[in-house]
Amino acid sequence: MRTENAVIWRVRRLPRALPGMVLAVLLFCQPAPLHAQNSSSASVPDATPAPPSTAAQAASSAPTMPEQPVADKTPVPDMLLVKSVISTGLQFLQPRTLEPHSFREFTLWGLASLSALDPSLSFDSRGANIQLLSGQTSLLSHSVPTDGTADDWAQIAVDFLESARAHSLAVRTASREELVQAFFDELFNHLDPYSRYIGPSSATSDRAARVGGEADIGISLGQNGRYLVISAINANGPAWTAAIDTGDRLLSVNNRLTAGKTPQTVMEWLRGEEDTPVVLRLLTPGQRRARTVTLRRAKTPPETVFAFASGSIVVLRVTAFSADTAEEMSQYLDQAVQDTHLKGLIIDLRGNRGGVLQQAVTAAALLLDRGVAAVTSGRDSQANHIWAVQGGDMTNGLPIAILVDGRTASAAEILAAALADHRRAVVIGSTTLGKGLVQTVAQLPDEGELFVTWSRVIAPLHWPLQGLGVMPQICTSLGAADVEKSLHDLAAGQVDNQAAITASRAARFPIPVSQIMAIRKTCPAALGTDRDVNVARSVLENPEWYKNAINAIPDDAVTAPQLSAAP
Repeated sequence: MRTENAVIWRVRRLPRALPGMVLAVLLFCQPAPLHAQNSSSASVPDATPAPPSTAAQAASSAPTMPEQPVADKTPVPDMLLVKSVISTGLQFLQPRTLEPHSFREFTLWGLASLSALDPSLSFDSRGANIQLLSGQTSLLSHSVPTDGTADDWAQIAVDFLESARAHSLAVRTASREELVQAFFDELFNHLDPYSRYIGPSSATSDRAARVGGEADIGISLGQNGRYLVISAINANGPAWTAAIDTGDRLLSVNNRLTAGKTPQTVMEWLRGEEDTPVVLRLLTPGQRRARTVTLRRAKTPPETVFAFASGSIVVLRVTAFSADTAEEMSQYLDQAVQDTHLKGLIIDLRGNRGGVLQQAVTAAALLLDRGVAAVTSGRDSQANHIWAVQGGDMTNGLPIAILVDGRTASAAEILAAALADHRRAVVIGSTTLGKGLVQTVAQLPDEGELFVTWSRVIAPLHWPLQGLGVMPQICTSLGAADVEKSLHDLAAGQVDNQAAITASRAARFPIPVSQIMAIRKTCPAALGTDRDVNVARSVLENPEWYKNAINAIPDDAVTAPQLSAAP
């Protein structure tokens, strides 16, 4: 697609609410962090040296200082905090995992981290007691509670950790963060690939990506000669609706002059406590007088939707699903439909790894009149939802093409599947990743987070996303010649990928791996290319092609054709 004539869009935040209504709420369970007292470090008494021999006394009359022992400088982890973290984690995990597991199983899985830290350590849990062994030597034997609580098993875990620290240098030199990380890493090795523990530092970054980090005003700065200038404005931030434009020179922040300062330094000035004021002095190039703008800091999720118009087609690039993604989409869609010459919309989800499930459902609500966007099913009753939407299609039936590739995952797959299953969009590209499991998040007392898989996603036509991924109506991952043939056949009313589409929609959980492979190999996962955009444009500009591709999706469950996984 030619982009040299593309018009980059920027829209102002609209005061109205999003159209459409999401009829279910995703619950993120976040137990209040616990604050444990710091444990006291054990003191090491001074050793008394043996008295010098008589010969030694005769050799020197100089007074001598008693020798001091070499103290163990290894920091002692706060084991009370470790216990609190493990206890909170066990309590959160037990009712929520897809398959039921006991506190005993979780704890023993986690304690396998000691063997990972020191291979000479092992556990024997075959008898009435659990034993920590070093080779054949028993270091600690612990009775098993008949009906232990999460706190009981957390104490058992800490007892073994402390025993291992006393006997193993490798364990003793591990920090608190390393002990906790290793414990949960080993525990989650026994569950699905998406459940995980994230330490405090990474958890802070993840939270910032979902809901916004440190409060600021939502601008980026660059250097233009001797001036600092506004280089970008975040559509989710306070500056978006203010009298600020890219290219404006920033002269001062709260009366602090920016002359001679780096963009990084001044960006720090812009950050601070949420809802506190920031006074900017700005000058637009070409004007003589500077102006003052006052804003209030806010936590600003990163922008995730970017739009441009090229001819009669509008492209929305959605990079992730954060707390404001659906609202960003709503604003761009509102502006797009003002163009009476608009022929179609491309939603580019290539490389989109997902994010907040509720945002994907709300995005679907912007483009569907009504219906089920997805179903989530898990062991915990709070994980079971029918994600139904109603309220009206913002675009009044505008033709839509969705671009996907092998890195399209999770919430992005949910949006693609919802619009495809409702015959609302043509999916173009390759088979997606196939992440159809939903995680719920718990904040732990150490400020780390647990991501625990607690439900499976079922698409509107009742097929599971996990493993399968979304099968496009038009496959572009088999090469240029295959794409040309597909478009030629599409013009004649035939969808070359019909058998795989039908098979994917007829699949039901649980699906044998061989069946998944047989379906996916018909349009193998691959990275997206410019070819995807060109195909989408061709389909949107030819109403008959678009109709034929839309009709490739069955109305409901049908008998699946037999596909072979053999090459």
